[in-house]
Amino acid sequence: MIELRIQQQFIDSADLKYQSAQALSKPIAAALQALLACVTSGGKVLACGNGGSAAQARHFVAQFVGRFERVRPELPAIALDDGAVLSALALAQDFAQVFARQVRALGQAGDLLLIVSPGPDVPNLLAAVEAAHERDMTVIALTGRGGKMAALLRETDVLVSVPHERAARVEEVHLLTLHCLCDGVDTQLLGEQEVTT
Repeated sequence: MIELRIQQQFIDSADLKYQSAQALSKPIAAALQALLACVTSGGKVLACGNGGSAAQARHFVAQFVGRFERVRPELPAIALDDGAVLSALALAQDFAQVFARQVRALGQAGDLLLIVSPGPDVPNLLAAVEAAHERDMTVIALTGRGGKMAALLRETDVLVSVPHERAARVEEVHLLTLHCLCDGVDTQLLGEQEVTT
């Protein structure tokens, strides 16, 4: 019984990725263009999320600053989840502003805010979007379906909304999306090349 359930998890994940490929390729391509515009003009990426999505934001930053599958020059990116900052803001009972305050402190015009969240209505992430707009930053939001996030985004922002209700499935597509973005940046900066590692 448990083996069938495990197999179904794989099938459900693969089905969602297959179904999402065509619908999400256009917004992912738009997100890639926003990332390239940011870094080629001297900007940096600020990435954030809560819980597992914070880990995905850190994963993206590691691949952006370090490398994805090929050696290339470092690209500027910062994960907005520093433990000391989070603790100080939590003590001040200001958790709804935890990312917004960091965006206002570190963000500048021309920078980009990358938000990762299976839920589109998370108060601290919505506040971060508003702070990014105050700084004239572009926003890329990886979310689940529906919600307030879409209404906050500007025409120059990009929404990659995964059409599923289960957070685990949405997060799996988010990870693939982040890998697509890293691969796209590498391809645009370094040219196409067979990856052997």
